[in-house]
Amino acid sequence: MDIALTLAAVLLIATGVVHSVLGEWLIFRHLRRGTLVPQLSAPPLRGRNIRILWATWHLASLLGWGFAAILFGMAAAPEAPLQSLVLHALIGSSGVGATLVLVGTNGRHPGWIALGAVAALSWGALA
Repeated sequence: MDIALTLAAVLLIATGVVHSVLGEWLIFRHLRRGTLVPQLSAPPLRGRNIRILWATWHLASLLGWGFAAILFGMAAAPEAPLQSLVLHALIGSSGVGATLVLVGTNGRHPGWIALGAVAALSWGALA
């Protein structure tokens, strides 16, 4: 096991957790009223703007965790085919990211379509 790659992966996971938790605590908790996804406006931003900011905020953490998965895979099995490892991480992070944007914006932001397409095309390339 490659210690440097493992530590880099752990650092990416920790950074994503801190980023998401602090964002929720410092920013988004003030913009929700008993809902998972913030709904309240914060002038000059409307509620729909806040929802996509929330989704994008957590998408950054999620994609970082996808990179962490690649690093963990490379650390654990340096001889493993890199393409398969990268595709699995892309499929997972893009698929979950598409769901996050879909739910966060009630399907009104087209980013979920693009992320879903990336997941589907990557899955197709894996087969």
